[in-house]
Amino acid sequence: MEIVIGLVIGLLVGATIAYFIFGRKAKAQDQTHQQEAEKLLAEARLKADKELADARLKAEQTFAEFKDKQEEFKKQKIAESREKFARYKEEFKQEKAEELVELRQKREALKEEQTSMKEERASFKADLDEILKAKENFKQREAELQTSKQQLAEEIDRTRSKQAELDTQHERFAQELEKIASLSQAEAKQRLLEEVRAKAETDAMSLRRELLVEAKEDAAKDARKVVINTIQRMCAEMTIENTVSVFSLESDSVKGQIIGREGRNIRAIEAATGAELVVDDTPETIVISSFDPIRREVARLSLKRLVSDGRIHPARIEEVVAKTRKELESGIKEIGQKTVIELDIHGLPAELIRMVGRMRYRSSYGQNLLKHSVETAHLCAVMAAEMGLSKKQVKLAKRAGLLHDIGKVADEDNELSHALYGMQMAEKLKESAIVVNAIGAHHDEIEMNNIISPIVQACDAISGARPGARREILEGYITRIKELEDIAKKNEGVNSAFAMQAGRELRVLVEADKVSDTHADELSFKISQEIQETMQYPGQIKVMVIRETRSVAYAR
Repeated sequence: MEIVIGLVIGLLVGATIAYFIFGRKAKAQDQTHQQEAEKLLAEARLKADKELADARLKAEQTFAEFKDKQEEFKKQKIAESREKFARYKEEFKQEKAEELVELRQKREALKEEQTSMKEERASFKADLDEILKAKENFKQREAELQTSKQQLAEEIDRTRSKQAELDTQHERFAQELEKIASLSQAEAKQRLLEEVRAKAETDAMSLRRELLVEAKEDAAKDARKVVINTIQRMCAEMTIENTVSVFSLESDSVKGQIIGREGRNIRAIEAATGAELVVDDTPETIVISSFDPIRREVARLSLKRLVSDGRIHPARIEEVVAKTRKELESGIKEIGQKTVIELDIHGLPAELIRMVGRMRYRSSYGQNLLKHSVETAHLCAVMAAEMGLSKKQVKLAKRAGLLHDIGKVADEDNELSHALYGMQMAEKLKESAIVVNAIGAHHDEIEMNNIISPIVQACDAISGARPGARREILEGYITRIKELEDIAKKNEGVNSAFAMQAGRELRVLVEADKVSDTHADELSFKISQEIQETMQYPGQIKVMVIRETRSVAYAR
C-alpha cells in the first residue's frame, strides 16, 4: 500500500514537474510564434505599403497622361473649330463679295439702261426734229416737183414737134436714096437677105465638115460609151426596206410578261432600245417599229433572248440590251470583213470595214445601202475594164464604188453632205487621193480630177435608177423622224430621245439631277413649239418628257 501511495505521489510529483517544464516550453514556443507572426505582419504591411505607393504612383502617372491627352484633344478641337470658323467666315465673305459684285453689275446695268434711255430719248427728239425738217423739205420738194412737172410737159411738147420734123426729113432722105440707087426699100432688103443666106450656107458647110472630122475621131469613144450603157441591163435584186419587224411568240401568255406590271417591262425595253413595241390582238405576234434598222434589230434580238431566258424585269432588260448591242457591233464588223473579202478589196482600214458593215442596217430611199454599194462596186469594176483601164485602176474603181456612200453611216451628226463627210473620213484614214476625190465628187459637190470619179458617179446613178430600187417616201419619213429626235437632243439635260408610233409621239428621257419636274413641263412645251415652227407633218405629235430617279446599291 505504501508502495502504491509512493508511486501515486511520485506520479503526481512527476506530472507536476512535467507540467511546469512543458508549460514553459509551450510558452516559449508561443512567444516564438508570436514574434514570427509579428515579423510576417510587418513584412506584409511593408509590402502592402510599397504596392500601394506603386499603385498610387501609376495612378498619378495615368492621370497626368490623361490630363495631357485631354489638353491635346481640347487644343485639337479648338484648332478645328477655328479652322471651320475661318472657312465659314471665308465662304461668307466670298458669298458677300459675289453678292456685292452682282449688285454692282446690276447697278451698272441699271445705269447703262438709264443712259441708254436718255440716249434713246435724245435720239427720238433728234428724229422728231429731222421728221419736222423732212416735212418742210417735202413741202418744198413738192413745190419744186410741181414746177418741174410743168417744165417737163413743155419739154415733151417741144420733143414731139422735133420728132415730127425728123420723120419728115427721114422720108425725104429715103426718097433721095431710092433715086440715087435706082432701088426701092423692098428690093434692097431682098438683095441683102440673099447675100446673107449665101454666106450662111458656106459657113454651115464648113462647120459640117469639121463636125464630121470630130465625129470620126470620137467614134471609138462613142462605141465604148455604148458598151457602158449596156451595163444598165445588169440584173440586180430589187430591195425595199421596211420600218417594222415581226417577232413571233410561242404563246400569247408571254405577252403579259413582256408588258410587265403596269407596263414597266415594255417601257424599259422601249427606253433601252429606242424602238416601239406594238402588242395588239394579233395572236402570238409582237410588232417592233423603228425607223433605225439597228435599233429594230437590237430590240428583236433582246426580246428573243429575254423570252428564251424567262427572266423579264427592268434590270435584266438593260443588261440584255447592252450585251445584245455589243454583240451586234461585233456582227457588224464581221459583215464588213465578209463584204471586202467577197469583193477582193485589200488594205481597208478597220474603221472603214466597220462602217461598211453598218451599211447593212441603213437604207437610202428604201434601197439597202450595203447592197447598193456592193452593186455600185461591181458596176464600177466592169465599167473601168470595158473602158480599157489598167488593173490597178479597176481595183481603185471597185474600192471607190464600195465607199462612195460611207458618209451616210457616220457615228455622229454633221452639217456636211454625206459625200463631203465621207470624203473627209476617207482622207483622215489615209485612203488613196483618187478614191477620196471619187467619194466627194459623186454628187458634183467638188471638181473631178481623175477618170475614176465620173465612173463612180455614173454607176451610182445606174444602181439607184433601176425600176423599184428606191422609194423616196420612206427616205422623207426617216428624215422627219431623225429631225424630231435631233430637236429634242439639242436641249440641255436631255439624255436620249426616241420617236415612236411613226412619228406621232416623241419620248424624251432627261437626267433627273439636271431637270426638275417644273423644268420638265417647260421642256415639253418648248420642244413642241419648236417642232411646230420648224417642221411640217400631218396630224399632231405628242411630246412626252420622262424624268426618272434611280437609287442603286450593292450588297457584297
